[in-house]
Amino acid sequence: QVQLVESGGGLVQPGGSLRLSCAASGSDFRVNVMGWYRQAPGEQRELVATISSGGSTNYADSVKGRFTISRENAKNTVYLQMNSLKPEDTAVYYCYFRRVIDSSIAWGQGTQVTVSS
Repeated sequence: QVQLVESGGGLVQPGGSLRLSCAASGSDFRVNVMGWYRQAPGEQRELVATISSGGSTNYADSVKGRFTISRENAKNTVYLQMNSLKPEDTAVYYCYFRRVIDSSIAWGQGTQVTVSS
């Protein structure tokens, strides 16, 4: 089973930047998709961005042009660079891993991002 550990959340002012990291550990990575979802209290979890092991990316319209997802395959680590942050970005951000061979999914424990003056 893949284990995911997130870091980098915190409090930032509107217009500021934050960088999230997620490190995956386990014995079977192969072809996979990693990324980030977020969830505010009382809201459903929504996709933020994903990146495949081949480098293909997808972004939610709400973050396109502000957030950048990247990964280092040798470290099994995915990053989310968040710029021009808005109060509406406030949520718990969850790292996501999907193994293509069997579509199995793993989630990180979540890291809080708060955008406020």
